[in-house]
Amino acid sequence: MKEQYPVILGAESFFMKGNEIGILISHGFSGTPQSVRAIGDRFSQLGFTVLAPRLKGHGTHYNDLEDCTREDWFRSLEEGYDELQAYCSTVFVLGQSMGGTLALQLAKKYEGIAGLILINSALTIPTFDIYRNQTAPRFIAEGKPDIKAKDVYEITYDYTPLKAIHQLQQLMEETATILTDIKQPIIAMKSMVDHVVPPTNTEYIVNQVRSNTKQLITLEDSYHVASMDNDQENIVHYSKQFLEQNSKQAVS
Repeated sequence: MKEQYPVILGAESFFMKGNEIGILISHGFSGTPQSVRAIGDRFSQLGFTVLAPRLKGHGTHYNDLEDCTREDWFRSLEEGYDELQAYCSTVFVLGQSMGGTLALQLAKKYEGIAGLILINSALTIPTFDIYRNQTAPRFIAEGKPDIKAKDVYEITYDYTPLKAIHQLQQLMEETATILTDIKQPIIAMKSMVDHVVPPTNTEYIVNQVRSNTKQLITLEDSYHVASMDNDQENIVHYSKQFLEQNSKQAVS
């Protein structure tokens, strides 16, 4: 689909060249790369090459999101993977919320991905269940982002298209069926309190994937958008350990 609206200032994709280890970062549903910019900057400071693509229909206007399919979102991430491979010999994928869902889909298609870092990955969003098989309303008003830290601003839409919710629900359902096909190393982080995605989603993912290396981390001081929350530095710390350990294995 072709977007009709300009990109919101601050919502753009970002790329930072570093070493041969690349981190492809995917933001979540109705979010933008701005939500993962802080951790992207930290990974760059640590020497990694970082790319966070803006998913199609995000960071412009909710009318654009209405015209998107889950395939459009996947292609946005897949194009980022192709771009990052041109710079890096080893590529990891980090995804938050729906970004984690897409990361799992990407890992299913590309076995060469060195590992996955998942943050509050979405297989179910209970507050959206009432909209299944509904044809109205066309748009649903969005509340404030689920962030525990004070004075944090996330670029999001004020309204979410019903059609986009249906696409997200289909994506989550499809992803739940492929988990046993995932064999890459994985570190999965769940917020102790998440008002959007139940933490049991992350537990289920870790239990179902067939990875020989898998780790479950609990973030004790963050809500759903953990990349912008109080555990931001913990995410970087645990991810750095995971990246260093598994990049060595990927090369050997």
